[in-house]
Amino acid sequence: MIRARGRALLIVGAVAVAAAALAMFVPRAGEAPLPARASAQHPTLLLLTSLPLMFGEEFSLEGGGSPALTALQKQYRVVPISVANPAELAKGRLLLMAQPIAQPAEDLVALDAWVRQGGRLLLLADPLLEWPSERPLADPTRPPPMFPDTGLLGHWGLRLDAPDRRGPKSVQLGGQPVLAMSPGALAGTGCSIAPDHFVARCKVGKGQVTVVADADLLDTDDLGKGAGGNLDALLAELDMPGR
Repeated sequence: MIRARGRALLIVGAVAVAAAALAMFVPRAGEAPLPARASAQHPTLLLLTSLPLMFGEEFSLEGGGSPALTALQKQYRVVPISVANPAELAKGRLLLMAQPIAQPAEDLVALDAWVRQGGRLLLLADPLLEWPSERPLADPTRPPPMFPDTGLLGHWGLRLDAPDRRGPKSVQLGGQPVLAMSPGALAGTGCSIAPDHFVARCKVGKGQVTVVADADLLDTDDLGKGAGGNLDALLAELDMPGR
């Protein structure tokens, strides 16, 4: 009798733990977009990316940046950085890395240390980038066609796999549906991975790393009407720990 009761308690406990983990990724139905913050209340958001978010590929000041940048600037003081070295990372405690170029080994060490000391990183790592570009494939300023992982994800216990087939796919980000283009899949241990393998959340020291297996979701102009909620979902993901 006592053994049976003990087994029942273990089963109940396991179910509770599984439910709590799943709740991290269950979308909240009808959730409204975040209201724009007053400029004086904008926290700093570091932005490291190879994508043409700040300027177009021609580096023209015309147009004022991408829709993704406009959305981010409604909530954050966006500070672009070019590398993940200690001096640049010291400018803030929240970092959005969107399909960055390969970082030197010493900068990866600095990034890991920054997170472990309490930094928060949202990394959009795309194994099959579909973002259109007029630059030649060999152009070093062209966004890399696949996330240049040099051991960083493995260091955090993750693996990023390429998609089985190309094309648009509906997935979940920030508790909301988004349209991704040929998204990858995340796997590994030590992190909470969403049921659709699109998002992984990892506790690293005092900080947090969230990895998303797509970066094309920021290209709302090319994705069309189906991507209408993508940027709201990105903002919700960035804001999630504080909600």
